[in-house]
Amino acid sequence: MIELFSLFYETKGVCTDTRNILPDSLFIALKGNNFNGNLFADKAIQKGAKFAIVDQEECSDNVKIFFVQNTLNFLQGLAKHHRAKFNIPVIGITGSNGKTSTKELIYSVLSKKLNTIATEGNLNNHLGVPFTLLRIKKEHDIAIIEMGANQPGDIQELCDIASPTHGIITNIGKAHLEGFGNLEGVVRTKSALYHSVRKQNGVLFYNEDDALLKSLLDNTTENISYGKENAVVSGRILELTPYISMSWRSSSYSSENINTKMVGNYNFYNFLAAICIGNYFGIKESLISDAIALYKPENKRSQVLETKKNILIVDCYNANPTSMMLALESFHDFNHNKKIAIIGDMLELGEESDIEHKKIIDYCEGNKIDFITVGPIFQKLRKDGAYPTVGELSSELSKINESAILLKGSRGIELEKLITQL
Repeated sequence: MIELFSLFYETKGVCTDTRNILPDSLFIALKGNNFNGNLFADKAIQKGAKFAIVDQEECSDNVKIFFVQNTLNFLQGLAKHHRAKFNIPVIGITGSNGKTSTKELIYSVLSKKLNTIATEGNLNNHLGVPFTLLRIKKEHDIAIIEMGANQPGDIQELCDIASPTHGIITNIGKAHLEGFGNLEGVVRTKSALYHSVRKQNGVLFYNEDDALLKSLLDNTTENISYGKENAVVSGRILELTPYISMSWRSSSYSSENINTKMVGNYNFYNFLAAICIGNYFGIKESLISDAIALYKPENKRSQVLETKKNILIVDCYNANPTSMMLALESFHDFNHNKKIAIIGDMLELGEESDIEHKKIIDYCEGNKIDFITVGPIFQKLRKDGAYPTVGELSSELSKINESAILLKGSRGIELEKLITQL
C-alpha cells in the first residue's frame, strides 16, 4: 500500500465524490450503507481525476485505477504518512461540547500571525480528520484538528492518524451516551487525547476550573491552564447583553474590555482556551483580543439573529444534557422582558434518555422559564406545550412577538426550520 501513497503527490488533492471532482485529483472509492464509490471510479477518471483507488478488483480494469484491500484504510494510512512529513505543531481538540466553536476561535487567533490550517466545519470523524491532514502543505506553520467521538476508541483511532503534539479537551459531559454506555465511557474515550500528546512529549491546555479535566492530568506533560483565576491565562465575564463582554489577563498583560459577537456564558471558556493557546504560541496580546472581538459564529452555533418580531438565540446544531443545561442557564440569566425557550429532543442518549429529558423539564419549570418542547421524547414526558415535530408547532409561532427566543435541540429535530417564521 505504501508504494501507492506516492500517487497522491502526483495529484492536486483527494476526492471521494464524483459530483465534485477536482482536475488531476486522486479519487478514493469509499463505501457506506447507501453508496459504493467503487462503481464510480471510471466516471471519476472521465471527469478529470488523475488516478483512482478501489477495493473491488473488478472495478480496476483501467490503468489509472489501482486496487487495495480496503480504501478507508488506504485513506487513513495515506493521511498518517502525509502527517509524518511535517514537523509542525498539531493541536488536537476534542470534548463533549464546544469543539467546533473553540477550534474556530483558535484558528481566528493563530491566523493573526501563523499560516494556520484547521478542520473545515465539523468534519471531525474517521474521514474528516484524514481529509484535513491531507490538506497540510509545506507553507503551513500549524494545524488544528478537531476530533469527534461516537463510541469507545474513536479518539485513539484519530490520534493514531494525526499524532497531535498539543491537545485540549473542552469538557467531558453527557453526549452520545447511546454509543458510550455511560459517562465513564466518555471519559476513557476523550482522555485518549491526553495520552497521545504525552507520547509526543507535547503540551496540554486545560480548564483550571474543571475538576474532572484536572484529575486526568499528570506531571509528565507541560500543562498550561486557563480559568477565572489562578491560571496562566485568566478572565472574567463583564456583561451578557446577550453578547459576552469580557476581559483577560496573563502574568504580563491585562486586556481592555472585549465586546464579542457570541452569546451564552458557556462560550466564555471557549474564548479563554483560544486566548491561552494564542498566548502560548506568541501571538501579540492586542491581536488576540482583536481576533476574539471580531469572530462571528455561523452554522447555527451561538448565533444571535434579529428578526422583525423577535431576537433569536440560535444554538440548534446539536444538543446533549450538558450543552442543553448550559444554554438554559445562560438564557435564564439573560435580561429581557419576554423570554421563551423552544427546545428539541436530545438524541443518542440511550437508556438515560427519559431521565435526562425529565431533568431539563424540571429545570425549566423550577426556574420559571417559559418553554415549548419539540420531539417525541419530550412529548411523552409533558402534557402541555409539547409538539412532536416543528411542523406541528408552526401554527403557534405567530403568537410570539417582541420576545427573546432560545432555539436549542439536536440537529435531527430541525429547529432551524422555525427561524424564518419567528
